[in-house]
Amino acid sequence: MQNAQPAALAAKDLLAHAMAPVYRVINGLLVVTVFMVVGLWLSGNGTNAGAFDLARILVPDEARHIVWSNGFGMLDQYKSANEAAAVAPDTEIAAVIYSKSKPNNAGLASAKQQTVALLMPSVAQVQVKSISHLADRIPTSKIDPQALDSNLMGSIQNQRAVADFFEKKYGLDRSKIEEYVSNTILIAKEVNIDPVLLLAVISVESNFNPNTKSQAGAEGLMQVMTSVHREKYALYGGTHQAVKPEVNIRVGAYILKYLIATAGSLRNGLKFYVGAANAEDDGGYADKVMAERNRLIGLCQTRSINRLTLNGKDLRS
Repeated sequence: MQNAQPAALAAKDLLAHAMAPVYRVINGLLVVTVFMVVGLWLSGNGTNAGAFDLARILVPDEARHIVWSNGFGMLDQYKSANEAAAVAPDTEIAAVIYSKSKPNNAGLASAKQQTVALLMPSVAQVQVKSISHLADRIPTSKIDPQALDSNLMGSIQNQRAVADFFEKKYGLDRSKIEEYVSNTILIAKEVNIDPVLLLAVISVESNFNPNTKSQAGAEGLMQVMTSVHREKYALYGGTHQAVKPEVNIRVGAYILKYLIATAGSLRNGLKFYVGAANAEDDGGYADKVMAERNRLIGLCQTRSINRLTLNGKDLRS
């Protein structure tokens, strides 16, 4: 028995030595798997592919959003501040610190802040309750990527170009169109939706006339059905506030985001928004909005391409 024990120990040591490479391979595969799952979790591309589903099951979407917002919030602020500094000669333009506020801590700004450069920064000083507490309940992963902000409107030059476009198209008062464009950009940040999309919807729905009212009862810039969404207007004091641009755009932007998430795509969301959810087609509404959106995108991209820099000075082709 005494001779057998050393032999058994020697056999165990030999087996452990032989299995060491196998253990290293297994551990390596586990590490790679963990990194892949974390990578998929962070990327959250909004599809329903199996691997992404696994990542979302292991850790909820809201946790990923916290990682992104906290981890890269300072980077976003630094980038936006640089963009605002680049337009210093425009003394009427200021960088606005935009804070999301929650209904349970009214009057107190939340920790999340974004620097937003606006053509008319005074719109950010208007005291209007945020609708982000509703919009934030809609996971970003459920939103069609086309409906998310591409940051084209983060440029003051692009904002001015869009204002020029709508001023000429509809013969609008310059101060009013700058107010509407600035409000839309600010609210798009609040709701987390593409401001170019919102501007296209406003253009198609109301031609930027806040007093427009349809026979069906849709009102304001976003043509929201006041009677249907009465409870949302209660947040702002009642339906008599429905035509106010800062209120109407907020309610309309939230409704549009909700419908895009519910319908599964941007086009279907637009179909739902115009009230054609149960119809075979929407009468060309989605095509009109997408065409206007593409015009605005093309306008902004053309300005970016034509802008050249030589010895620190801007040259335009």
